[in-house]
Amino acid sequence: MFREQLKTRLLDTIPIPIAFGTKTLEVTKRMQIKLIAIGKTDNTQLQSLIEDYQKRLSHYIRFEFEIIPHIKNVKHLSEAQQKEKEGELILSKTQTSDVLILLDENGKQMDSVSFSGYLQKHMNSGIKTLIFVIGGPYGFSEGLYRRSNGKLGLSKMTFSHQMVRLFFIEQLYRGFTILRNEPYHHR
Repeated sequence: MFREQLKTRLLDTIPIPIAFGTKTLEVTKRMQIKLIAIGKTDNTQLQSLIEDYQKRLSHYIRFEFEIIPHIKNVKHLSEAQQKEKEGELILSKTQTSDVLILLDENGKQMDSVSFSGYLQKHMNSGIKTLIFVIGGPYGFSEGLYRRSNGKLGLSKMTFSHQMVRLFFIEQLYRGFTILRNEPYHHR
């Protein structure tokens, strides 16, 4: 009985069970979600939509979108060398306590409701920073794969790295509206 009540309350109010009581979204906002991507968004329309969803997302959680500039003189580097350099730049933006999830075409795929549960699980775990990473054009270095705590796939289809940013931030927003039982997502 208690577990079913707690499960319902978790989905309705995003509480985090603490001892014998609960705290709501206020506690959840202590966790931060960070999205790291290589290269700026060139398309102004996509950038505008990304900014719109970032603003919406800020009502639910601390969110940061960090862009790592493209590496210069890549034509003199092999694919492996480029991935290695990008991997080093990405790792320099993380701390050992961060949970690092790679957005990878071979990662675990889930629907939006499952993804909202995935977010809730991480919020309940007490971590401070959950980082999602969109890699460069050739993917991730072996070092990043070793350091990561998991991989998520958005689709079996291939999308431009520019569009994946928008799709993923929208899915974060959708996930939080699902957890709050708000009308944005239609089941």
